[in-house]
Amino acid sequence: MIFGAHVIMFSQDAEADRAFMRDVLGFSSVDVEGGWLVFSLPPAEPAVHPHDENGRHELFFITDDLGGEMAALSAKGITCSEVEEARWGTVTRIHLPGGGDAALYQSKLPTAFAHA
Repeated sequence: MIFGAHVIMFSQDAEADRAFMRDVLGFSSVDVEGGWLVFSLPPAEPAVHPHDENGRHELFFITDDLGGEMAALSAKGITCSEVEEARWGTVTRIHLPGGGDAALYQSKLPTAFAHA
């Protein structure tokens, strides 16, 4: 039985991105060996989209209050991109310290998991 999923984010500065996940996003973690943190994430839902290129992945964090979450990130010194309206949700991007980015969005569609 599959009981979870392990997501890998590649980074040019893994230590900085781990600190971001821990200190800014507040995700709990376990140290699996010598400071190598693996984080607990909120419920997740994988989606498969058609694309011309295989092996491309994106990370989206979901919120019920995009404006409030952006304000909380701003208070921690994190700048979000301009908000974009899409058919499926309202989205911004967060630049990660390691050079990558992640999306933060408020869905206009039902989620595949129950949340409070």
